[in-house]
Amino acid sequence: MAIRFDGRVAVVTGAGAGLGRAHALGLAKLGARVVVNDMGAARDGSGGSVSPAEAVVEEIRKAGGEAIADGADVSNFEQVKEMVARASMKWGSVDLMVANAGILRDKSFGKMEPDDFAKVIAVHLTGTFNCCRAVWDGMRERNYGRIVVTTSSSGLFGNFGQANYAAAKAGMVGLMNVLAEEGRKTNIRVNTISPTAATRMTEGLIGPEILALMKPEAITPAVLYLLSEDAPTRTIMGAGAGSFAVIKVVETEGLNLPQDQWTPDAIAANFAKIGDMSTARDLGGAFFQTFKYVEQAAKAAGIKLPPMGG
Repeated sequence: MAIRFDGRVAVVTGAGAGLGRAHALGLAKLGARVVVNDMGAARDGSGGSVSPAEAVVEEIRKAGGEAIADGADVSNFEQVKEMVARASMKWGSVDLMVANAGILRDKSFGKMEPDDFAKVIAVHLTGTFNCCRAVWDGMRERNYGRIVVTTSSSGLFGNFGQANYAAAKAGMVGLMNVLAEEGRKTNIRVNTISPTAATRMTEGLIGPEILALMKPEAITPAVLYLLSEDAPTRTIMGAGAGSFAVIKVVETEGLNLPQDQWTPDAIAANFAKIGDMSTARDLGGAFFQTFKYVEQAAKAAGIKLPPMGG
């Protein structure tokens, strides 16, 4: 059955251009009513105008869809709450949230000022928290919600000059992990997109021939899937230029050492075994790591443990 969003209400932040615009248009095309949020700031977060959001709303309306513009600053929780309340008053609910808004203040770490770090964290990480928190109670009450947050390969794998951005983007994965777990019993599914696309955030960084392959519209199918009724939860999807992948944080099986080898020299001597990636797996949650270590230690000591959770 084809994925549709008829009757659903979606909020897309940072939707005045680039990825957010593509996501908003994609949702509207498949039947969603869309709040197009964008404060119209420059790439570094300065200034502001609701005009970009209004332009996307006009595109949606001309195509026969329903949309409203909103200029809330995602780093301001009160403004985000007002945006969600406005959408709920107009259309009855907010069922889908795409936390996409972002800014860049790139500098090497030795030149990065605390304000540059704090502002990027405020927009990306705190802003994502604000968006999720503003819709959370309503989603729980209705026993339905789909949330997609936006990470980056900079946060997952690192990138020179982006300590602030990478820290925020890595934090979103931790937020997703917890929200996915807490949302399971009320049918709230929370996923993460890790996009690579040609947007104003990447202008000047990549050559024009490659940029032509990296349309924002190439990311949107993954976002729409992660927002769908049958979406997974706690999934990181990479997407770019028509390629799609799943990214996981994994841990090797590791090695339990007897107490007389709890030394850095023993770690060095056994590091190849400890780091054997052929045994790596997704543990699924913080508790499972603890239990794995305890299980290994108990086995080495000849202690029989009760079943996990017992």
